[in-house]
Amino acid sequence: MRPTDEQEELRAAVRKLLARRPGPDAWGPLTGQIGAAGLAVPEELGGAGCGPLEVHVVMEELGRALAPVPYLGSAVLTTRALLDCGEAALLPALAEGTAVGALAWAENGSWEPAAVRTAACRGPAGGWRLTGVKEHVLDGADAGLLVVAARTDAGVSLFEVPVDGPGVRRERVVPMDATRPQARVVLQGAAGRLLGADGGGDRVLSRVRDLGCLALAAEQVGAAERCLELTVAHARERVQFGRPIGSFQAVKHRLADAYVQVEAARSIALGAAHAAATGAPDLPRFAAAAKSACSEAFSAVAGEMIQLHGGIGITWEHDAHRYFKRAHGSAQLLGTPAEHRRRLADELGLTSRQVA
Repeated sequence: MRPTDEQEELRAAVRKLLARRPGPDAWGPLTGQIGAAGLAVPEELGGAGCGPLEVHVVMEELGRALAPVPYLGSAVLTTRALLDCGEAALLPALAEGTAVGALAWAENGSWEPAAVRTAACRGPAGGWRLTGVKEHVLDGADAGLLVVAARTDAGVSLFEVPVDGPGVRRERVVPMDATRPQARVVLQGAAGRLLGADGGGDRVLSRVRDLGCLALAAEQVGAAERCLELTVAHARERVQFGRPIGSFQAVKHRLADAYVQVEAARSIALGAAHAAATGAPDLPRFAAAAKSACSEAFSAVAGEMIQLHGGIGITWEHDAHRYFKRAHGSAQLLGTPAEHRRRLADELGLTSRQVA
């Protein structure tokens, strides 16, 4: 599972760009110069025709830098939903990065397709009207393309909803992790255009969730690796009792444990990405395992970062608190580790305790 030369070149290019253009300003060159937003889009639709492994590389680097760009919500979740719906006309703008998409999906804290309660009904003059509330919509307040999951008589379906149309209210929320903007979307009889087959949303959202979990796991690995790097550097420089704190056996043990957690998370995330790239039929198992393991590894390593940095680790002057908040927020996104362990248990025919 060694990365190819092209994947290593992609990693180097993204890392160099993020170092040169930190913050939201990275989105323009990331999409325009590197073409990151279109990696998973077929070439005939304006993309690069790559796959999950290339997305994995980009997400790792975005995690390392905690880059506040709409890659996960637009280039992964929304793009995958449109691909599976067969909506080719909407993809070129997303692939170019000239438009940002948002997938309004979660309700009441759940990303299970079965939990969708937003209703879609036929209007008196034809067309569809959507009513409901969507939470945790990534980049939902600023997106130019809004895709909404709603329930019709045929089941869960996906709709394109005009972002500023009548009956649409987008409310910017303040999440714990300020580097990942979220919104609450309230729909009151909003007009919608059906995407794909009526009632085909369960299949699409299940696939989107699996690939979203893989991308998020890669991001968590990259962020956890950066946490460890910063903590090791601090342990070498911070002097206590006349010697660097990294020379104390207790600190060495904690750093060694963190290293093992990062490498184990890297292995399972990369293995899951390979499973997706090769079309493995048991992808849901890999996705559930990767999201659960990588969420917990990142949370543990970010916690050690806070502890081993001491007082500076909880101040605004240091980045430790930003990684800690990203770890907490990403662990909840697309389902908690416990929820994915239950999903994995169901896939394997085991109890959740057996896979804990």
